[in-house]
Amino acid sequence: MDIHKTAIVSGKAKLAVGVSVGPYSVISDNVCIGSGTKIGTHCLIEGYTTIGKNCEIFTGAVVGSKPQDLKFSGEKSFLEIGDNNVIREYCTLNPGTGEGGKTAVGSNCLLMAYSHVAHDCLIGNKCIFANCATLAGHVTIEDMAIIGGIVAVHQFVRVGKLSIIGGCSKVVQDIPPYSTCDGHPARIYGLNLLGLRRHNVSKDSIGLLDSAFKILFNSGVSAKRSLEKIEKEFIRTEEISYLADFIKKSERGLSRSCRKDKV
Repeated sequence: MDIHKTAIVSGKAKLAVGVSVGPYSVISDNVCIGSGTKIGTHCLIEGYTTIGKNCEIFTGAVVGSKPQDLKFSGEKSFLEIGDNNVIREYCTLNPGTGEGGKTAVGSNCLLMAYSHVAHDCLIGNKCIFANCATLAGHVTIEDMAIIGGIVAVHQFVRVGKLSIIGGCSKVVQDIPPYSTCDGHPARIYGLNLLGLRRHNVSKDSIGLLDSAFKILFNSGVSAKRSLEKIEKEFIRTEEISYLADFIKKSERGLSRSCRKDKV
């Protein structure tokens, strides 16, 4: 381990081989950090926080501090961060609320400067948060989603995998997988074609998704009726099945189309 002489590390914290801690950082009791992880300068890591291997946490990040939730009254709750994550300057990540509550971040994610992950959020793998991306409590971000800069996501919203949210958007309803959205509030513009191609989704599957999106967002038909049509008429590829399942489980409803004639 490489711990700077000005850093304060609790004797109760568990730091694996190869962990480095920069000047003036503080690591409290009950923190567990995996091998190869680098903690920068002036960072605070506290609470029941577990950080995986080969992560890099930059200057001023505050990881594991008490949730910003008026219901929180000191219960034992957790923050779990996976491997190979990059957490840039002045990010804040809070644990869950309530006894046994948990916030979880997957692996291979990039959280750019000033991003905020609130209590009880669940973040998948290979997600990217641009500067000042902000999640309220109980938000779910699925694998490979990209959250633009200065985006605010309402509590209990679910953002589907391989979706992209444009900068400065206000997200108050669920964002379906494979989509692009933007606006205040956020509206669906279409498929994330670049992301689908980069992840080797077949042309046939992309074509089916394109047709499904036209029914969902451009036909003027309700999401429920659109889903019935998709399930009845479409080949059940992996992507179509995932999209249909996402819609069924949506609790806040889907974000609407950018088209003004959507009803």
